[in-house]
Amino acid sequence: MATLKSKLQDDLNAAIKERDELRSSTLRLTLAAITKEEVAGKEKRELTDAEVLKVISYEAKKRREAAEAFAQGGRTESAEREKAEGEVLTAYLPQPLTDDELQAIVVQAIEEAKAAGAEGPRAMGAVMKIVSPKVAGRAEGGQVAAVVKKLLAG
Repeated sequence: MATLKSKLQDDLNAAIKERDELRSSTLRLTLAAITKEEVAGKEKRELTDAEVLKVISYEAKKRREAAEAFAQGGRTESAEREKAEGEVLTAYLPQPLTDDELQAIVVQAIEEAKAAGAEGPRAMGAVMKIVSPKVAGRAEGGQVAAVVKKLLAG
């Protein structure tokens, strides 16, 4: 089975052959970010698919935020480009969780945390520790934290 990084590389080669400038430049930048992550630290290592997904989701988030900033600044052409690059990257991410699915995961995590002795708003860290691996790549941290906080508050 091919890794996610090799799939990105294959898609980049296909985009170059098809002369798809948007896809090829987006995939090049993403592969550069992955390589940068691989060489960060004391020694070079190969990223797992889960780590590659984190890099892709971070890059997609950067594109969304840049698109919003450009739109607010009145630079619609740049905003459209960032939005299109974000959509290219979103195709590589798992399907995002719906609000109901996220809420169900958080409720289950709260029950687990309570069984382990965590109570009230102080249980936030324990609940986040349980929820984070289950929603990795499928929901943003801020969204998860907001749901956890709301459900812990009552």
